[in-house]
Amino acid sequence: MSRELFADRLKTAMQNKGFKQVDFVRIAETNNVKLGKSHISQYVSGKAMPRTDILHFLADTLEVDEDWLIGKDEPVAPTPTTISNSTPISGGTIMREFKKSSKLENVLYDVRGPVVDEATRMEDAGTRILKLNIGNPAPFGFVTPDEVVYDMSRQLTDCEGYSSAKGLFSARKAIMQYAQVKQLPNVDINDIYTGNGVSELINLSMSALLDTGDEILIPSPDYPLWTACATLAGGTPVHYICDEQSEWNPDMADIEKKITDKTKAIVIINPNNPTGALYPRDVLLQIVEIARRHQLMIFSDEIYDRLVMDGEEHISIASLAPDLFCVTFSGLSKSHMIAGYRIGWMVLSGNKRIAKDYMEGLTMLSNMRLCSNVPAQSIVQTALGGYQSVKDYILPGGRVYEQREYIYKALNDIPGITAVKPKAGFYIFPKMDTKKFNITNDETFALDLLREKKILIVHGNGFNWKQPDHFRIVYLPRIEVLQDAMMKIKSFLNTYQQ
Repeated sequence: MSRELFADRLKTAMQNKGFKQVDFVRIAETNNVKLGKSHISQYVSGKAMPRTDILHFLADTLEVDEDWLIGKDEPVAPTPTTISNSTPISGGTIMREFKKSSKLENVLYDVRGPVVDEATRMEDAGTRILKLNIGNPAPFGFVTPDEVVYDMSRQLTDCEGYSSAKGLFSARKAIMQYAQVKQLPNVDINDIYTGNGVSELINLSMSALLDTGDEILIPSPDYPLWTACATLAGGTPVHYICDEQSEWNPDMADIEKKITDKTKAIVIINPNNPTGALYPRDVLLQIVEIARRHQLMIFSDEIYDRLVMDGEEHISIASLAPDLFCVTFSGLSKSHMIAGYRIGWMVLSGNKRIAKDYMEGLTMLSNMRLCSNVPAQSIVQTALGGYQSVKDYILPGGRVYEQREYIYKALNDIPGITAVKPKAGFYIFPKMDTKKFNITNDETFALDLLREKKILIVHGNGFNWKQPDHFRIVYLPRIEVLQDAMMKIKSFLNTYQQ
């Protein structure tokens, strides 16, 4: 079936029914069908085809014939039985067409999604875009500490071969000592895996754990790679709410409500991306108690743990759960402004006796990719043991601190916009008054802002937030750049109606 034909007929049927994309999401939610705005956007744009169950839902909702919707009524050129997905070419010969795997049909990563595709098209046409969509420090003038660059350059000739699959001894030793400072229990050097950024390790850890039908609790909003990797691994992401009225802390009642006999683990992102929330000890203890009561594994993404402001303390949840099995993720991409080096790690801690088989799976997958980036591993010891220059950024007068102060005030000064002040990292997740702006689709809002003001942000649904009322801004640019951006956003919203 042709994606283009399906997309055309889907749009036609929607027009005939007077449907907007958001209508599908609301009806799906009412009927307990897992369908997000990003899914619908992919279908309407012809970038993806729905699963069979979603196709049934779309056809029933639109009151159209399912075969018509997917184009089965169209005449198809005969093809040899040994060839599928074929396209006729000149001379009558059949050319095989290669499609993406069906496993990717419900995998979305809108941090680099359709809105970014439009920004790329505009850039290719010569338009300059201010990118406030991704936490990449280097383009905004944040530089790697000199000592880190020097030490890597001195060790390059020693990094030409593979390391052990888990990583260099010197890197893992430094990470183990850092884990001891964070009071992670029962950790030795063999419990540490280095990766090409935390992203690779999230994928690896989900693939080692989840079977088809297994459920894993993931925050909403989330860093969307967690949902994508859980889905790709065959699991079912179940999103629990983080409460904006409670400084974006997890809603314990919602977590409890979402747990079933299929739930294997819970993910926390602390400090949080995209909200900038920092979970206090009492919140972490409540999550530990829930995990203990339901025998859940804990995954804790702590990549921003050294970017905490206002004198607050970051607490690793694993330090509060010695009797549970925890996997803690961190790295140098953000704290040392070296996102391009791609160096992250995960630490296994707590009750490892109950996870022996899972750990064997992690080791197997780690061996299969041979090793992570060895030159980047070589500077972990220097980075973690030396002067922590990031502290200069997060104190009053430092760039990250002052940019956070500015963006928080500037956003809250825009009529129809409110924002919770982030306590860590370099993101803020403001809320829009959807009635004031008549917003029903946050991706459309992001596209409209991009096309009119040349500013690229990520809409809230890109972080698996169901309502069309949020977006994320990266506040890495210098204040004068942020000032210009805020003026443009305020001007845009002065007249914006969807």
